[in-house]
Amino acid sequence: MKNKIVTRFAPSPTGFMHVGGIRTALFAWAFARKQNGIFILRIEDTDKEREVAGSKEQIMEALKWLGIDWNEGPDIGGPNAPYTQSERLASYKKYAAILIEKGYAYADPYSEEELDAFRKKSEELKKPFLYREHRPENPPVWNGKVPLRLKTPEIKSYKWIDEVRGELSAGPEALDDFVLIKSDGYPTYNFAHVIDDIEMKVTHIFRGDEFISSTPKFLSLYEALGVDHPKFVTLPPIMGPDGKKKLGKRDGAKDILEYRNDGYMRDAMMNFLAFIGWNPGGEKEIFSPEEFVKEFSIEHIQRAGGKFNIEKLDWINKEHLKLLSEKEKVESVKNYLEKYKKDSWSLIDIGIGESKELNHSFVNLITERVKKWGDIKELVSIGELDCFFEEPILKKELIIWKKDKDALMAITHLNEASKIIENLEEGDCNAKIIKEKLMVYAEKGGKGSVLWPLRYALSGKEQSPDPFVLIEILGKSKTLHRWKKAKEILEN
Repeated sequence: MKNKIVTRFAPSPTGFMHVGGIRTALFAWAFARKQNGIFILRIEDTDKEREVAGSKEQIMEALKWLGIDWNEGPDIGGPNAPYTQSERLASYKKYAAILIEKGYAYADPYSEEELDAFRKKSEELKKPFLYREHRPENPPVWNGKVPLRLKTPEIKSYKWIDEVRGELSAGPEALDDFVLIKSDGYPTYNFAHVIDDIEMKVTHIFRGDEFISSTPKFLSLYEALGVDHPKFVTLPPIMGPDGKKKLGKRDGAKDILEYRNDGYMRDAMMNFLAFIGWNPGGEKEIFSPEEFVKEFSIEHIQRAGGKFNIEKLDWINKEHLKLLSEKEKVESVKNYLEKYKKDSWSLIDIGIGESKELNHSFVNLITERVKKWGDIKELVSIGELDCFFEEPILKKELIIWKKDKDALMAITHLNEASKIIENLEEGDCNAKIIKEKLMVYAEKGGKGSVLWPLRYALSGKEQSPDPFVLIEILGKSKTLHRWKKAKEILEN
């Protein structure tokens, strides 16, 4: 019977969750879901000096935001609990005892000063420092108060198969007697993750390319324990926009939850991350989470680094905005307007509130103008939405179309347009019908000459949505009132 696929994501709680880490989790999760396997969340918290308070909670929050769920983990338990390394110390000591008994582990008797002297000597000889060259002949019995090191079973070259990179190899210089358990009683990453993967029956390890150089050490430990190693799936690095160096903080390597706070959609962020180093082929670029899982395969993971391109993220997010239902758009616009609106604004005036339904034309107007929901903040700050909440302050010279000589034409057009709107039934006050009615008059009087004063009188801006949408959103009463005010300014 074929073994069940088991993957894991094992972050350290030493800071925020960045795009590289979350991309690794995404691919491991998608593979497990595609294969009806198990995805494990494991917290590797043995580096207590670098641990940052709240990181564990932030990691889980980031994963949950993206819809990456786990079958086993620190919050839900599972058959291999606990899933936090600091709670698994007894397990590491058990395997340490096995290695000691087999003659593959020994106590490190050297002080820091002695080790520094060894390193300095290597520097003088212009050769790399290898601890195994200073391996003690008669090490003391390990008492748990000094480091425990692996006695590398055999100094040799290694070849192994990576599921993405193919055959890889390294010479004997990659092997050394590394520390298994530190003097503080905590295991090193090199030891703990191997033991955890063995006990949790992990079949595929998704990882960054920075772990390739350490793979011979891992293989020597698996050999010492007499256990077959999982399959290695090495992901391509995430590069900065120029494609020349790895992504850094200046390029967008920030807390993944900041993208949520900026108003990016969950499905869009998953879609974007999926295509950094993976491509199923074909023209399709917009995927739902379900479609991504269905299409995902290790064979389509690329070897070359993938670019982090914020413009691409914006485009993908915009495409996902278009796929939202009217109800979803309404809720999002309402939430972000409530967050960013000016204190003087009453959202109920345009139908946002418990007593009214949100004006869908207003929602669509905003949706067309933003790449992500957080852009609503900019629309508010530059005053693009002011006219829907506050009566505009008009300048007499701007009410008049630039090609008209005086105010007479603008007054005439405002009068005629007012008559047309007054005669509309309430049910006909939508942009499509308004446009049909007004354009008949505008075609005769000249589009610019007619439509300019109508639009400016409603918005108070030289650039704004077309007058038909403005009229629908503002309604008959406000429209007629503002046109009347504009005529009074022109007549004085």
